[in-house]
Amino acid sequence: MAENKVVIREFDEDRDVKVVGKLERNCEIGTTKKGFSIFTNMITDPLSRIRFYPIRIMLVAELVECRELVGVVRGCIKSVQTSSGSLFKMGCMLGLRVSPASRRKGVGLKLVTSIEEWMLRNGADYAFLATEKNNTASKNLFTNKCNYVNLSSLIIFLHPITFPITNHISSKNIKIEKINIDQAISIYTRILKTKDLYPLDMDIILKEKLSLGTWVSYYKDQDFKLHNSTEDILTDKITTNSSWIIFSLWNTCETDDNNNSNNKVRDVKTKLSQPLRFLHATLNHAKDKICPCLRMLRNESIMCNSFGFLFLYGLHGEGDNLEGLMESVWRFTSSIGEKLKECRVVITELGFDDPLVNHVPQIDSMTCVDDMWYAKRLGNHGDDEVVEVMKKQLGNVFVDPRDF
Repeated sequence: MAENKVVIREFDEDRDVKVVGKLERNCEIGTTKKGFSIFTNMITDPLSRIRFYPIRIMLVAELVECRELVGVVRGCIKSVQTSSGSLFKMGCMLGLRVSPASRRKGVGLKLVTSIEEWMLRNGADYAFLATEKNNTASKNLFTNKCNYVNLSSLIIFLHPITFPITNHISSKNIKIEKINIDQAISIYTRILKTKDLYPLDMDIILKEKLSLGTWVSYYKDQDFKLHNSTEDILTDKITTNSSWIIFSLWNTCETDDNNNSNNKVRDVKTKLSQPLRFLHATLNHAKDKICPCLRMLRNESIMCNSFGFLFLYGLHGEGDNLEGLMESVWRFTSSIGEKLKECRVVITELGFDDPLVNHVPQIDSMTCVDDMWYAKRLGNHGDDEVVEVMKKQLGNVFVDPRDF
């Protein structure tokens, strides 16, 4: 049939931006009771989730007869490492969308196959993707038709930007101190090696303009000392005799601090040419993961049609008393978010075996959802050691903020 004749081609920024935006809106699954989508109706950057990677692509599915776009998928390639020391290139599949009228007609399969072929041509050893646990259609496509295997199950934690007053901790005994990028790189260089899976370009992530900085939370009365020297910062003094948490913040809210409305982005050309400065990432940026959380929330104040969020990444804690520190981290992040225009929620994602997962504040307004990670070996690429790693459940991984 004519409607099934589909060609897969590369996204063209000059002619496809508005069409892809319309496709994304048609695919949007999260709506409020009032009937309007929580996905923004503003012009957004379709490439926002992959612009941070030097090796990236966006493919669209187009009907041959009428030239209508009925599907889209994004892909990028990054270098990663496992806790055993194995290095390989991981191809990441992001934002797969098929219009409702074209589903169950093989469009999604063609997009997945095409992006896998691109990954293979560009040296990727494995393909990787994530989907919400309750997305049965996606899981069936990837596991039954595309031979992906479940790599891990992670938990997304989400909370409205205003953090409630609790009696759980006394903030008077806790200090949160910002560290410089060199210090952050030194600490992360050590602690990332304890993760089952992590990217090799943490320094690049920390230096991105959307990364607001890195902080350490610790108890004032414990033997915890930060030094200006990157050599001193890795001494046993800060790792064995005290409890502490390191974390970084990724800002997906509007980053234009100039109050002059004439300087704000007004057209898609400006937005696409300066994505880092003017990025206004809303649910179009990460609705794959956020929408299931938002449907559970009862807070009407965040159920607006356009907003951004702060993402907590690089979370790592050491010591025996982490519960109070974790709440202080969440409260601190919320206070920063309250000062950012359009920021409505704080989000983090942790592996089920991450030591901090049990220390996330247990309050009624906290929402969580399962996020399933899948992987597939591409061709004959990859070595046997990595294959064995892929067969086990990875419970403590680094969640890359660029993918979210």
